[in-house]
Amino acid sequence: MMPFGGMAARLERDRLRAEGVGQHDNAIKYLNQDYEALKQECIESGTLFRDPQFPAGPSALGFKELGPYSSKTRGVEWKRPSELVGDPQFIVGGATRTDICQGALGDCWLLAAIGSLTLNEELLHRVVPHGQSFQEDYAGIFHFQIWQFGEWVDVVVDDQLPTKDGELLFVHSAECTEFWSALLEKAYAKLNGCYEALSGGSTTEGFEDFTGGVAEMYDLKRPPRNMGHIIRKALERGSLLGCSIDITSAFDMEAVTFKKLVKGHAYSVTAFRDVSYLVAWAEPPVSGGRQEQLIRIRNPWGQVEWTGAWSDGSSEWDNIDPGDREELRLKMEDGEFWMSFRDFMREFSRLEICNLTPDALTKDELSRWHTQVFEGTWRRGSTAGGCRNHPATFWINPQFKIKLLEEDDDPGDDEVACSFLVALMQKHRRRERRVGGDMHTIGFAVYEAQGSQNVHLKKDFFLRNQSRARSETFINLREVSNQIRLPPGEYIIVPSTFEPHKEADFVLRVFTEKQSDTAELDEEISADLADEEEITEDDIEDGFKNMFQQLAGEDMEISVFELRTILNRVIARHKDLKTDGFSLDSCRNMVNLMDKDGSARLGLVEFQILWNKIRSWLMIFRQHDLDKSGTMSSYEMRLALESAGFKLNNKLHQVVVARYADADMGVDFDNFVCCLVKLEAMFRFFYSMDSEGTGTAVMNLSEWLLLTMCG
Repeated sequence: MMPFGGMAARLERDRLRAEGVGQHDNAIKYLNQDYEALKQECIESGTLFRDPQFPAGPSALGFKELGPYSSKTRGVEWKRPSELVGDPQFIVGGATRTDICQGALGDCWLLAAIGSLTLNEELLHRVVPHGQSFQEDYAGIFHFQIWQFGEWVDVVVDDQLPTKDGELLFVHSAECTEFWSALLEKAYAKLNGCYEALSGGSTTEGFEDFTGGVAEMYDLKRPPRNMGHIIRKALERGSLLGCSIDITSAFDMEAVTFKKLVKGHAYSVTAFRDVSYLVAWAEPPVSGGRQEQLIRIRNPWGQVEWTGAWSDGSSEWDNIDPGDREELRLKMEDGEFWMSFRDFMREFSRLEICNLTPDALTKDELSRWHTQVFEGTWRRGSTAGGCRNHPATFWINPQFKIKLLEEDDDPGDDEVACSFLVALMQKHRRRERRVGGDMHTIGFAVYEAQGSQNVHLKKDFFLRNQSRARSETFINLREVSNQIRLPPGEYIIVPSTFEPHKEADFVLRVFTEKQSDTAELDEEISADLADEEEITEDDIEDGFKNMFQQLAGEDMEISVFELRTILNRVIARHKDLKTDGFSLDSCRNMVNLMDKDGSARLGLVEFQILWNKIRSWLMIFRQHDLDKSGTMSSYEMRLALESAGFKLNNKLHQVVVARYADADMGVDFDNFVCCLVKLEAMFRFFYSMDSEGTGTAVMNLSEWLLLTMCG
């Protein structure tokens, strides 16, 4: 069960969001560290900041390849920039692409994203706040703002950096006195637990965390017809672009091709230009010949460049206008190079674009999509149903309804359609690497809604209906996204992991071109409680009275201990039920539910009513034990609770499963009964406190303690 503190933390987070905390101008202070306050403390005390939340040492480096016993970390020393150079600078001459050179960490995907970020000064300074320096008010503390799963967070770091043989171990600037990029990498490592957690990834991940934008991926072996136009428009709009060459085996990773391109390595795209050849024999030479589309690429290594046409020093440069040549020519071996767009499409496999406004790539006029953001969870046994290949459990995944009411202004063909983009992102998976976890394989499916009810759809709906759209693939990236066009109507989005029972938190973002309504489908919590039976001793059969008298003894009342003995004898006769028997706590809950006179014992009438309930619940249990195994699965229990009159939302189902299911997500009969007893008692208490049916109950401390202690 979710601990009370966890639930309270979630409620507090929801409250802060409602107040605007988490927006860029009101970023969340990561780990409650206040940059200004900490800096002032250091200045007043005359000390340099040491970060207690991310201390310089082995745990900050990693856990395996960069673990404490790895040869890669042997001899590592943590030094401040002033210990490395005489006059350290935060930024020299503005942040540029050449400030980012890769070190001994496989985070080229992140550095490619940082490199693209430098092309947009406004975006850069959202991440790298102004006013930081190694001179004025220097206190060994710096901060950066990074987008994380729907919120901006302000991350504080000290400036102790890992070094080996007097040089920075990881990212560094070509200008050796400059340290903003190394400190940004450290802040990102802190967010994800350690430096090693950054090894391997998709450039889109870094793109999104520096912009809050939405990323798309293009397969360059199956590109859209207007790929060049898409790239040009993306660069004009300040979007961030990355590209890579797919590998066919592990041996290909970072293998260098004949023309010096690196496989499995993340590059950033930094420019796109048209140039004209000159007619060389004219006096003087004049423009003529053919147009060539050129694209500029950067390798985060700061070296190893393309050696084909239009590379540094190639003969193609001799045949273009000298002014263009002077403007476009690059330094030799600085990691950045030009190539023809045709060669780019032939050599590279994948292009990743982070759109600051998702529709900016397809429209000449700038317009914004309408955005909805939802947080959800996949929890084993309650909301982690896996993909459509698992029909028995797929329906238990979280579900979201989107109403598309207006078609696009410019559909691009004769079809009336609405455009929307679905982006599904799993949260905090890099942190799980330390304990053996990693990215799940995730995706989503979109169904046309049937009817207008906003309730969680059951298994039969998905057995009868095919999806109208879905993610192109299930993939083990942090995020999967797709643009979708469907006719106006109502649709259900079902995000899932590929396999069932995989646990994770996720963020679902839905972007629509026109205004739309989007909401999570969930049950409204309710209980259909039958009126308490009005029976007297005269209504009870003689056989039951005789049994009760034998069990209860002379006092004609059944104690908690006697009830346990009775129920376990009865349940043992039902060989089709798997059970560990009723516990004393379970029997106490039953007595508390049925005891009307406060004696903590059950009389004949009270026991008869309880007996009738248990017989009714036994029928429900057998009805929903579909495989006749003697236990119910946790998702069968969800339907069984509804048959018993209880409708619970996803969060409550998570709590129920955590409390009453076993390690294999099975629920036996005694736990099923205990759950129903608990639910009925809680609902009856609440309804007694909410006599006017407002949905809100007010109770004092004594009443609260009575409720929780009895439960």
